Amino acid sequence: MSERVMEGAEPFRFEGGDVGVLVSHGFTGTTQSVRPLGEALAREGFTVEGPRLAGHGTSVSEMARSTAQDWISSLEEGLAWLEERTRTVFVCGLSMGGTLSLYLGATHPEVVRGVIPINGCVFLGNPELARIVLSPDAPPTLPGVGSDIKKAGVEELVYDEMPVPAMKELMALMRATDDLLPEVRCPALILQSTEDHVVPPDNGPYFLEKVGSEHKELVRLEDSYHVATLDNDAPRIAELAVGFIREHGG
Repeated sequence: MSERVMEGAEPFRFEGGDVGVLVSHGFTGTTQSVRPLGEALAREGFTVEGPRLAGHGTSVSEMARSTAQDWISSLEEGLAWLEERTRTVFVCGLSMGGTLSLYLGATHPEVVRGVIPINGCVFLGNPELARIVLSPDAPPTLPGVGSDIKKAGVEELVYDEMPVPAMKELMALMRATDDLLPEVRCPALILQSTEDHVVPPDNGPYFLEKVGSEHKELVRLEDSYHVATLDNDAPRIAELAVGFIREHGG
């Protein structure tokens, strides 16, 4: 049985018009990090779904039991809900949520009209972490990486530890998504902070090169760190996302 969900980590849903947007939070994070974006999209009349990824927003021990397939399934349920109610669906996400948006764009091309990865990631560039995660002597958890935010006074609702079993699942997800990038053929708006202390900013240009979309664009976020959806560039992210969805929503 699932554990109690933290206050602020609940899934959100806003019913609106016939264009749907699936919004995903990231690894060890919660819907709190993307709710303001979801609310901004809802104010523009879109139908918005913000799932809580399995194992998130409850406890580190529950996350340790969750898998990449569980996280994908959490989003696929939201995708199905939107598909039933709207004529077209876009997927956007922060961090691992951005990775998952690309994964869904590749694996559900009949549903996903466009993707908006925000500081998504398919490589971490961290040999020390890779060595620890696959070591038989790995600890059960590692220190967390939450609240990488430039804006003063803003905190992310996030676990303060990363469960190592889930890190293995994340690495598998990144590897699979990397191989699938050429299969992402829907329009892609890639948003990337120039200064990010969690994932290498080189992921953004890498996506631009590897994604198979004819219509793809990389936009740099100059005034935010990793959790850009809670940072100084949050209004700009919402504005860019709305413009992109209106342009490609058909």
